[in-house]
Amino acid sequence: MSPQAGRDGRITVAVITRDRPDSLLRTLDALTALPERPPVVVVDNGSDDATREVVRAHPTVVRLIRPGANTGAVGRNLAVREAATPYVAFSDDDSWWEPGSLRRAADLLDAYPRLGLVAARTLVGPDRAEDPINAVLAASPLPFEPDLSGRPVLGFLACACVVRRAAFLDAGGYHPLLFFGGEETLLAYDLAAGGWGLTYEPSLTARHAPEPGGRDARSHQVRRNEVLTLVLRRPLPVALRAGARLAASAVSGAPGARRALREVAVRLPAALARRRPLPTRVERAARLLDQADPVTAGRRPV
Repeated sequence: MSPQAGRDGRITVAVITRDRPDSLLRTLDALTALPERPPVVVVDNGSDDATREVVRAHPTVVRLIRPGANTGAVGRNLAVREAATPYVAFSDDDSWWEPGSLRRAADLLDAYPRLGLVAARTLVGPDRAEDPINAVLAASPLPFEPDLSGRPVLGFLACACVVRRAAFLDAGGYHPLLFFGGEETLLAYDLAAGGWGLTYEPSLTARHAPEPGGRDARSHQVRRNEVLTLVLRRPLPVALRAGARLAASAVSGAPGARRALREVAVRLPAALARRRPLPTRVERAARLLDQADPVTAGRRPV
């Protein structure tokens, strides 16, 4: 039975940050105000001294990790390893959780032992606008599973999910080859391949206040990682079709496509060397998602 008041000792919040001390301070203050009073582990991906001072002065932070370079999404792996709780929620330096959501997530993970990751509803900006990902996750065509709570999915938003620490570590966390940009899909595949369930649960709410143009700046990384993810886990014809689409976009001059194609070429030997095709049951689920929306297959977060 979960505690009804006061600190919830089941969950840690992992935050990655880089050179955004003001945004980070807002996030830490919001996490401090939560009734669950979660401990916070911050990974500083190569920030300047201003960020370090914000973190060191904040009472919520129990551990500051400074790997000495920008580790990208892999910084989340470092935070999870440091966590001393069975569950870990993720925030970026521009996102946080609404009161009660972390306790609810821990309750679900307690109640459903095969549940490895639960994705939350995300509200964006001061107007609390629905992130488009909410509708995509809610419309997942994957069939319901009796030993899971919520809508089964095969993707999520990295700053709006809670994981079972053991499942995350078992799956290997975020892959170093991807760095940033659509890195969630590969982790979703690997969790599912390990037998863990992933679900969307709209009763959990995360808040996101992205800086203008923040996602646009990573458009080439998303394109690159779409192809690399398919090379790493999906049948090669699926990956080849995605590569052909990217090449056609590069020829037509689509923004970021040429850079993405160059970066795919550089990383392709490493991707092939680390290739591990999905189990049949997970590949079947991935194909179901492809059929649901073939135009954006490989990029949709479900």
